[in-house]
Amino acid sequence: MSDLLTYDEYKAIAAGLTFPVNAFIHGKFQSPRSGQTLETINPATGEILAQIAACNSEDVDFAVRKAREAFDSGVWSKAAPAARKEVLIKLVKLINRHRHELAVLESLESGKPISECQLTDVPETASCIAWHAEATDKLYDQMAPASDDAVGMIVREPLGVVGCVLPWNFPLMMVAWKIGPALATGNSVIVKPAEQTSMTTLRLAELALEAGVPAGVLNVLPGLGPDVGEPLGRHEGVEAISFTGSTEIGRRFLEFSAQSNLKKIVLECGGKNPAVVLSDADNLDSVARHAVFSALWNMGQNCTANSRLIVHEKVKDTLLTCIEQQLTNWKTGDPLDPTNQLGAIISREQYDKILGYIATGKKEGGEILCGGKARKGKGLFIEPTVFDKITPDMTIAKEEIFGPVLAIMSVASDAEAIQVANDTCYGLQASLYTANVRKAHRYARALQAGTVSVNCYGEGDITTPFGGYKLSGFGGRDNSLMAHDQYTETKTIWIDTSDDPIDDTV
Repeated sequence: MSDLLTYDEYKAIAAGLTFPVNAFIHGKFQSPRSGQTLETINPATGEILAQIAACNSEDVDFAVRKAREAFDSGVWSKAAPAARKEVLIKLVKLINRHRHELAVLESLESGKPISECQLTDVPETASCIAWHAEATDKLYDQMAPASDDAVGMIVREPLGVVGCVLPWNFPLMMVAWKIGPALATGNSVIVKPAEQTSMTTLRLAELALEAGVPAGVLNVLPGLGPDVGEPLGRHEGVEAISFTGSTEIGRRFLEFSAQSNLKKIVLECGGKNPAVVLSDADNLDSVARHAVFSALWNMGQNCTANSRLIVHEKVKDTLLTCIEQQLTNWKTGDPLDPTNQLGAIISREQYDKILGYIATGKKEGGEILCGGKARKGKGLFIEPTVFDKITPDMTIAKEEIFGPVLAIMSVASDAEAIQVANDTCYGLQASLYTANVRKAHRYARALQAGTVSVNCYGEGDITTPFGGYKLSGFGGRDNSLMAHDQYTETKTIWIDTSDDPIDDTV
């Protein structure tokens, strides 16, 4: 049964919200040392929602100190795995209890459709934390196959203080992807949310304290990247940074690590993901449904968006007809109205960037089949836009747009389709459509991407590792048990059990 409320009910919840605006450090909300703030704006209306704390390096130093004190005390890092699990399960229950509030808060600040927040983002946030919580007391250390004269133990230990730097497109889901395994393995965590979308992360930290996560173990520092993200990346007291965002900023975190304490860096960066439709693809209505969803979900502001549709000329015309029919199901409007599938673009900067790419696509010879314009009136709304007659050398075929824009490229053979798909510096996700099981296996392996979905658009689920090839990723994977590895150190303990001839009386 759907968990959606009515439009009027969501507006009533929005009217009654108390916005969290201050940093959350050592178990309480605290004003930033500088006293400065940032505006957080509703992109659907242009109205200022609140003034959010603008933290800086002094706040980072304080948060790292408190996180380190909490870690060294052992109150969380040395707690029994079952005890950590129990607390995280309590957090999951609180997330579910406050699901409508969290969904509305996220929709207001990000412009995401409330249906997406309510039915996908909030439930998956809860299930992600629950999954890692349940894994906490089920991960065994290992014994090496040593001789009878030695015991070789391989154990995993929490790193210490971990910094998590979030994107603005999936605020709740991305914080869960990071704090789920980081907290489950016993670390203290400092989260830097995107400056456009801080409030759900701040509220989640408050709920974590209520659930029993000790003070200092989970801290949230809103602010700008140079003021918070960079000091975290350079801090000698931080053992790891997990970052999701642009490749440009990801490179900088590698530099920060090299210039400081060689902290672990895990990057999930951009993508220019292909949907590859081979000559024998069938059920083209289903292909169109997945292709349109993958391009428009979250207004295309998704690092795995299939923004390149590479289709064999044999099936192209039929597929285009199916795509046109699918587009009629996507309604744009007020994000708090659950009948709308498309909301607002996150910021004026991103809005202008998307419109610039659309203009470039037209200038370079692309043919707009639908959309291509901004919607008149209040708010940052852009029509779903589909380009045809795109060639691989065009700008919109190469650069990540991060907007509701689909570029269609026609190919003459299946081999050419794979070649075009791989002709990118990115490699995060790819979708492959074929009715031939041999082609499915062969071409799924040929596609250069961290995740390949066959006859659907997908990113896997919590049980499968998520990350990219090439410029799309570095250093580790989110999701699955592999996510725990990047927040732990592996230690070998070698115990000699032989009759030692060395005199030990000295």
